[in-house]
Amino acid sequence: MSMPRYASAPPSAVLLAGASGLVGGHLARCISAALPPEGTLWMPLRQASPALLGLRGAQALAWPLPDALPPMDVALCALGTTLARAGSKAAFRAVDFDAVLQVARAARQAGARRFGLVSALGADPGSAVFYNRVKGEAEAAIEALGFEHLVIAQPSLLIGDRATLGQAHRPGEAWAQRLSPALAWALPLRWRPISARQVAQALWGALQAPAPGVTRLRSDDLARYAG
Repeated sequence: MSMPRYASAPPSAVLLAGASGLVGGHLARCISAALPPEGTLWMPLRQASPALLGLRGAQALAWPLPDALPPMDVALCALGTTLARAGSKAAFRAVDFDAVLQVARAARQAGARRFGLVSALGADPGSAVFYNRVKGEAEAAIEALGFEHLVIAQPSLLIGDRATLGQAHRPGEAWAQRLSPALAWALPLRWRPISARQVAQALWGALQAPAPGVTRLRSDDLARYAG
């Protein structure tokens, strides 16, 4: 896949939900660096984060989201949890479907024409696997909202430091970080663990490309875009 051609002007107002997460933190830095001097990065946060709010153009929004959001050009959502952390299927769905769709609807109502979503490899609304099914249902629901340009990142296991974010240990990701250097040569690029930074860089870059419609980027696509 070729590298994206960027839009002629950077967006002046961007919404990022999930900025306190692993991919979201990298997205926040990517967006802040790309904003024009008068630009604003709106971030819904449960609690103040000096590191995030110290970024250029950063402004906090309350979570849950207020009824009306400020006007914006672009919105991204990196919200997500795990079944183990959520504690039940209902609690997992409340985050990975309900909250994600709430962000997308609010952004659409606030004027966003472009939307970026961090989903997961294997997302499929028809999947027999609950996790993949919910991810796929969220993708389909957001696609139905009619954004001019929707980019969906579908990464495999993520590589990154959750400890510095105060997040719970994820055994699968820890395994991937330990073994991926030794086993990467044996795995197809699509299934190799990928760094959260690469996912963020690729998603943000693809979202700036003048390519209307829906773009899905699996891990191999994300690695090439970020490469």
